[in-house]
Amino acid sequence: MILSRQDIVTKDYMEDTSVFADVFNHLIYKGEKVIDPKKLRTLDTAEISVPYGADGSGVPIQKFRDKLKVLAAMEDDEAAYLLLGLENQSEVHYAMPVKAMVYDGLQYAGQVERAAKSHREAAKQQAAATREVRRGTDDENAGEFRQNGKEKKLSAGEYLTGFYKEDRLIPVITLVLHFGTEPWDGPKSLHEMLAVQDEELLKLIPDYRINLISPSAMTEEEIGRFRTSLREVMLYIKYAKDKKKLKALLESDERFQTMDLKAARVINAVTGSRIKFHIGKEEKDVGWAIDEIVEEKVEERLEERVKVRLAEQMERINEQLEEKKEEMRRESREESLRTSIHALMKNLGWTAVQAMTALDIPAIDMEKYMKKL
Repeated sequence: MILSRQDIVTKDYMEDTSVFADVFNHLIYKGEKVIDPKKLRTLDTAEISVPYGADGSGVPIQKFRDKLKVLAAMEDDEAAYLLLGLENQSEVHYAMPVKAMVYDGLQYAGQVERAAKSHREAAKQQAAATREVRRGTDDENAGEFRQNGKEKKLSAGEYLTGFYKEDRLIPVITLVLHFGTEPWDGPKSLHEMLAVQDEELLKLIPDYRINLISPSAMTEEEIGRFRTSLREVMLYIKYAKDKKKLKALLESDERFQTMDLKAARVINAVTGSRIKFHIGKEEKDVGWAIDEIVEEKVEERLEERVKVRLAEQMERINEQLEEKKEEMRRESREESLRTSIHALMKNLGWTAVQAMTALDIPAIDMEKYMKKL
């Protein structure tokens, strides 16, 4: 299977046991640090070997999941194990409830099979070590062997299935961590996928609900429960399409300035951003800037300059308009006065000086009017 860059980057990021523990602490314990990263161990991508049953033997089995880790949640003489599975998902998968159900079913079925193999292997080892196997055992004694130093009599069901009454399965918790910027609009349970919605019929069909973490559906308070850089990744994805909110977040949240390199790569891969970063003496010493935000600031400065220049141009235009209006008003007044001077000279026989004097034209302007008469 060819993996996309998004899948490769997110898988690499989730291999960090601190991040892996963080996401499951968020899911199960509301962010409280219960799962200890130091107690997590990564299982091989091809096979796993986990102790089952009282004998403690383990056998490998093909793995069907993206990434599996085992957590010793409670420790006692027999040791109980919690199997945690993570399904990386950057795009909405519209059959996810069925996919997760198949994964978990395969894990539980594999546990039952491995328990049977574990018991068979333990019986063979005991036989070889103690030489207590009865030769020529008849069918009545075929189901007997020593377990933890005691001889165990198997029931017919235990003998046939290899799974003992006291055996217990390790819980399988599957989490869908949605790295996509779009809201998850797929089904979250098996019942949502069924064509029949008869309530009486649905009562007989076990529902299967997925555990989903999707940043677009989370509040800032919920995202704030993450203790690792997953908090910054989820916040960035949540506001990836809201540039103003994202800009305000990046400028006010100092944790973005110390975000680790893998987290920055995840953001680049899943949001299409162009975070530029340089690595200092340590990988955690990451300085970075986002091209879109930088470009937006440049655009804002340019826009501000354009606004200032437009305002200056409009002011000059308004001044020119006022000057033109004043010139037109002056020309209009002069034309009106020339008309009045002509009328007085024609009707009353006055001289030009007499007419201008009667019209209160200043002596300094009389020469100008005399030239235009």
